[in-house]
Amino acid sequence: MAKEIERKFLVTEIPAFITSQYRAVSILQGYISEGTSSRQVRIRSKGEHYYLTVKDSGLLEREEVEITLSAEQFHALWPLTQKRFIRKKRFEVPYDQYTIELDVFEDKLSGLIIAEVEFASIEESDKLTKPDWFGKEVTHDLHYANSQLASSQQIPDARI
Repeated sequence: MAKEIERKFLVTEIPAFITSQYRAVSILQGYISEGTSSRQVRIRSKGEHYYLTVKDSGLLEREEVEITLSAEQFHALWPLTQKRFIRKKRFEVPYDQYTIELDVFEDKLSGLIIAEVEFASIEESDKLTKPDWFGKEVTHDLHYANSQLASSQQIPDARI
């Protein structure tokens, strides 16, 4: 298992330099396990690539295993999501030694934008100097976990 250490921030507006310099990829992500379970099982299509991911519980730090699926496997598993899914566009933006994954949500979550940054350690994550376009940190707010958003009917109240 690999360890994922990730911080999340709300973003009110996508900076113009991002849309002019970077191309977004479409992501469709569905959850096979309920958002409230301690272990999450999700499937994802990202462009022309397909994945199955299992994540243990946790917000800042958790164990994660990801395997590649074929398109056929992805589509065979999709009905198990039972409409617990999200659609988003992702921009991958270089920032210092990191990559900011800027997710622009669609459908029922339209208007929600979350920036995620992954780190090698918790100590490293504590040293992040965030860009000025990052808003409120929501790393420890379960309402902004993708698994919760997939089951939600709306954007959480505490937006920015």
